[in-house]
Amino acid sequence: MTDEDFMHEAILEAKAAARRGEVPVGAILVNAKGEIVARTGNAPIALSDPTAHAEILALRDAAYQAANYRLTDLTLYVTLEPCAMCAGALSHARIKRLVFGAPDLKGGAVESGIKFFESPACHHRPDISSGIRAIECGDLLRSFFKARR
Repeated sequence: MTDEDFMHEAILEAKAAARRGEVPVGAILVNAKGEIVARTGNAPIALSDPTAHAEILALRDAAYQAANYRLTDLTLYVTLEPCAMCAGALSHARIKRLVFGAPDLKGGAVESGIKFFESPACHHRPDISSGIRAIECGDLLRSFFKARR
């Protein structure tokens, strides 16, 4: 499967989150064999947990399955540029690769905002690919927020 195919799977998770009333962000983790090992969508409202971003939930699931907090062979696909909290978690987990869809000019911390992975305090920097299905990912977020205004 290609990056676009895996991002499609993350988009499906984002759409499911939107149906639950959560901000439509979806994430999947893929191992070196190309197998999806975790799939999640945002859930801070449902879980009453401000840290329940899609990325964090995917990391928790994969780490639990692996019985290891280091996830060195995994690629994370997420529909929105990760925030500072999620970028920090990706660094601590030693994720091999990060692929994201839409930029987040306000809250993003990879290519926008604080650019976490460029900080000397960053422990590990994954390989990063951005803009994968960005228009589709961005449209999903825009339509979600437009419906709520």
